[in-house]
Amino acid sequence: MKQNVLVIGGTRFFGKLLVEGLLDAGHAVTLATRGHAPDTFGNRVRRLRVDRRDAAAMARAFANEPGFDLVYDQMCYSPLDAAISAETFAGKVGRYVMASTIEVYSHLQGQVDRPLREDDVDLAHEVVDMAYPWHAPEVAEVAYGRGKRQAEAFFHQDGRLPVVCVRIGHVLAGPEDFTGRLQSYVQRVLSRQPLCHAAVPRRSAFISAPGIAAFLLWVGRSSVLGPINAAAHGPLSALDIHQRVAHVLRSPAEARPVRSAVLPSELSPYDFPSRYEMDVSRAESLGHRFDHSGDWLDGLILQHAEALAAGPAMAG
Repeated sequence: MKQNVLVIGGTRFFGKLLVEGLLDAGHAVTLATRGHAPDTFGNRVRRLRVDRRDAAAMARAFANEPGFDLVYDQMCYSPLDAAISAETFAGKVGRYVMASTIEVYSHLQGQVDRPLREDDVDLAHEVVDMAYPWHAPEVAEVAYGRGKRQAEAFFHQDGRLPVVCVRIGHVLAGPEDFTGRLQSYVQRVLSRQPLCHAAVPRRSAFISAPGIAAFLLWVGRSSVLGPINAAAHGPLSALDIHQRVAHVLRSPAEARPVRSAVLPSELSPYDFPSRYEMDVSRAESLGHRFDHSGDWLDGLILQHAEALAAGPAMAG
């Protein structure tokens, strides 16, 4: 069935794959962005230029919109953002899909020695802090997980929107990944640099860009509401990734455990001091089937190696 779909964001990374999937399915897609990033969708989408963090601008942009069957919000990072959405879209959407993150569980690291479940976060009793400077650039990274958790809590406690909060595992992708995290592992192996890792490597949850785009499309077809975890099977530690890169590139892999406290910058991305996996049984009990990290990790490693060999323009 053709749906009227709004995507807030959606011009880079897995958001582009989501939009392509929606278009392939025959949906009418509207993109709401600030208009700073170009896209490749041509006249297949309708565009609204708006800053989703500006409440007045959002109110004006959507005042005369009849509503949407489905909204995908790729740009909701705090309860302030959630409040703007609730005010703008209350009574105007069939379902509202917020792209959330595994980092909503960050405060539970070291406390739960099993894959994390959706109900491990008590959204009903999360104290939402609307006075915190969520939009200040200097807190964007340090407050990322807490901001996402409080955005979820705002939606849950406010109740005006029928929200799905998709808690996404760490996304691994090819050279298009602007974070550069997997690329850093490939560079390290190619340059014969050792991996400094936590003394006891702990695994975390990962998913590919096509994997999360497929899951978001599935969510749109389903009737699910509330928080839901999204991750591939086959959790990985920093050491697992390093060793896999070395195996794929047929290069030696040197690793050094760090047995004393160090700055986080001295360790590698995805190096966690305790188990940091997600339980995906809720999604799979509802009919979705996640793939395994082993199905796609080797291919991504080779893409990065090829891009690095081709030079900085390709690698970036």
